Amino acid sequence: MFPTPIEKTHPTNQMLYKIALPVALLIWLVPLLGVVMTAVRGSADITSGNLWGVPSEWQAIQNLTDVFTNTPMFMFIMNSFKITIPTVIGAVALSCMTGFALAIYRFKGNLLIFFLFVAGNFIPFQILMIPVRDLTFQIGLYDTVTGLAMFHIAFQTGFCTLFMRNFIRALPYELVEAARIDGASEFKIFWAVVLPLIRPAIAALCVLVFTFIWNDYFWATVLIQGQHAMPVTAGLKSLNGQWISAYHLISAGSIMAALPPVIIFFLMQKHFIAGLTFGASKG
Repeated sequence: MFPTPIEKTHPTNQMLYKIALPVALLIWLVPLLGVVMTAVRGSADITSGNLWGVPSEWQAIQNLTDVFTNTPMFMFIMNSFKITIPTVIGAVALSCMTGFALAIYRFKGNLLIFFLFVAGNFIPFQILMIPVRDLTFQIGLYDTVTGLAMFHIAFQTGFCTLFMRNFIRALPYELVEAARIDGASEFKIFWAVVLPLIRPAIAALCVLVFTFIWNDYFWATVLIQGQHAMPVTAGLKSLNGQWISAYHLISAGSIMAALPPVIIFFLMQKHFIAGLTFGASKG
């Protein structure tokens, strides 16, 4: 079995593992700890260079209050929800249907269409930046929540189709044949037979897509210019220009912006793990 369980390895390797693990964890947490420490201190500590020491004044509540009362942070967060939720629903719904069609039906060009979905995931974002920007501008969707959500739905559907097609293909095909013998329509098979069986995969996909879209920064700055439609990731950048030295407020806003994906993950953790390990125990 690979990898070998750590308790079955040589004692020297076990010792190295016990030393390396907390060191790696500490290195990984250093940026996050820096943001948290900055978010709870006052501006006097920032200007005096006290970035890692004990805060001279604890202003976590005051900083969070200032973020929501003196900045458009609430609007940025609402914009992120307006972009992320339709994208999750749209991309997952479309990918369930395309994944069902590609996994169940045998037709000419099936593999070619599937490869097109897969190939689309490997195109670098930077190559698409100018044509996508021009397209949204020409059809009147530039600098709008709708335009950014529609683009995310289109782009995420490729990855989601790859994900769902493989899950549906792993289901016993005899279930589909039995439903057809019983007289079920193709839509009935999709809705009543296949969808209930892939609920763990749908839950896992929703968590993944929600995290991808919520944390998107590249397309948020390419397709959005005004604060009226700006999601929270791009909105934090605009606050940096407004408060060039108020890092404690920007850090407090960053923590608030990071909370929704974390909450979603912990709420859906059980389904997320079940979806990722679906079929792992098969023969």
